[in-house]
Amino acid sequence: MIQVDALLKRMSNQKINYDSLLRKMIKEWEKSDIRPRILMHSCCAPCSTYTLEFLTQHADVSIYFANSNIHPKVEYERRARVQKQFVEDFNRNTNQHVQFIEAPYKPQDFIKGVLENNLQEAPEGKERCSFCFEMRLDLVAKEAAKLGYDYFGSALTISPKKNSQQINEIGIEVQQLYDVNYLPSDFKKQGGTLRSIEMCQEYDIYRQCYCGCIFAANQQGVDLKKVAQEAKNS
Repeated sequence: MIQVDALLKRMSNQKINYDSLLRKMIKEWEKSDIRPRILMHSCCAPCSTYTLEFLTQHADVSIYFANSNIHPKVEYERRARVQKQFVEDFNRNTNQHVQFIEAPYKPQDFIKGVLENNLQEAPEGKERCSFCFEMRLDLVAKEAAKLGYDYFGSALTISPKKNSQQINEIGIEVQQLYDVNYLPSDFKKQGGTLRSIEMCQEYDIYRQCYCGCIFAANQQGVDLKKVAQEAKNS
């Protein structure tokens, strides 16, 4: 398999464009007539839309829904259900065979980690988000290695509200811990975010108003009681 480390060495004096890096890897797959197996972390159906549309042209992809950061539980269950339904609809419409795998929901692990590291007041996008990204990328890497996937990655890079540099750097670090390769990405590039919005409309997908983290929700003034009620009624 093509490793991101090898391509990064060639770009040592350049600003890293992770979308370009992914496309270089895809060209290498095509040259070698390789169709790899990829386990992609997804936080929600909207993030997986264009991600799947793009990647399934070149690889066999499974979605790994590992998001113990989402609060409250009913909202987690809603997002998991919407994600699973989108995968089924996408497969039916495209004749693909994307699998959906759901990790155990363990919100206490996320809460404990945030409190132990005193990250509850950290600004959005800073240390708490890094902890959250690392927690989830570690889970997907471990699962990918266990199930024999060639690559693990994350659909989080499609969001304009997420720092793709931060996510990719963490993914490359996590790669060192497991016998599986990290898939670099910046799915928001080249119209990815716009296409995701279009696909959400096409598939009638629920788009949440916050990332899912109780700490970020409180900082943003999200009405979690209203969120919970809407989730129960959905």
